Amino acid sequence: MLLLLPIIVILGPTASGKTHLAVQVAQRLGGEIISVDSRQVYRGMDIGTGKDLSEYTTSQGTVPYHLIDIVEAGEKYNVHRFQEDFRSVLNKIQQQGKPAVVCGGTGLYLDAVLRDHQYTSIPVDEVLRSELEQLTDEELYMRFESTSSSYSEVADTSTRKRLVRAIEISTYLRKHPELTPPTASTQMKYLAFGLNPPVEIRRERISTRLRQRLQHGLIEEVEGLLQQGLSPEQLIYYGLEYKYLTEYLTGQLTYEHMIQRLETEIHRFAKRQMTFFRKMERDGIAIQWLHWEKDTSAQVEEIVARWQEAQSL
Repeated sequence: MLLLLPIIVILGPTASGKTHLAVQVAQRLGGEIISVDSRQVYRGMDIGTGKDLSEYTTSQGTVPYHLIDIVEAGEKYNVHRFQEDFRSVLNKIQQQGKPAVVCGGTGLYLDAVLRDHQYTSIPVDEVLRSELEQLTDEELYMRFESTSSSYSEVADTSTRKRLVRAIEISTYLRKHPELTPPTASTQMKYLAFGLNPPVEIRRERISTRLRQRLQHGLIEEVEGLLQQGLSPEQLIYYGLEYKYLTEYLTGQLTYEHMIQRLETEIHRFAKRQMTFFRKMERDGIAIQWLHWEKDTSAQVEEIVARWQEAQSL
């Protein structure tokens, strides 16, 4: 019988250093990385999503990674598809007897695989979505609050897209109350570690990184996606960098206004990520928050030690 190794999960808000740490841990243990990022699945969306693929290669070699560049930009991808892809990749890694290092900041996707959400297969309601798209963000939040269901407590409302989906799911559940709520998976054994630098350090990293990305081709990346045939509406749907760069390129925002708005929204996004991670903890996901003052090597040693200890339990 194959002994399944505990999964290592490394999570945190944007610009917290997750990928760098995950690569070091995977390399130390001879493992492979499963990315949990709702936008890094798209090909051609590299700089804006922060793939930083060069980080997976160090002086000791290249660490295998999964669920990055698996669908075309513009294609619809959702948490239900991610659950299926995640299980497939995880099964292959475990069959090889290797450790899986799960790395990402998309809380909804992490929560869905760790707690085996059952709501992700609820069908899309195009009529409802068309109605909701006419509402402002504030009106959507009011609609969500007035459409409570068993899903409300686990819903991710960090972006407009997810807020619409949360209303869609809650609306469906009110019509089908027989559906059971998500339950903790009895099959998955994991250790979750979190990175959460102080807010002032996180803000500085976000601002610095944004300027570096703008200098190293972010505008050209969005221009290229538009030239490939993606509509402005499709890119705006992906939010953050793709939303504000598209609005700049289509003349809706000046360069200075675009940077100001984008930087503010990334800071807000990081705050929402942390809010969702804290909610995951309240919902039963145990996260061990690493001391941010420690250097990467010390963090790696702590993770490896706890992982080895967990194997004997």
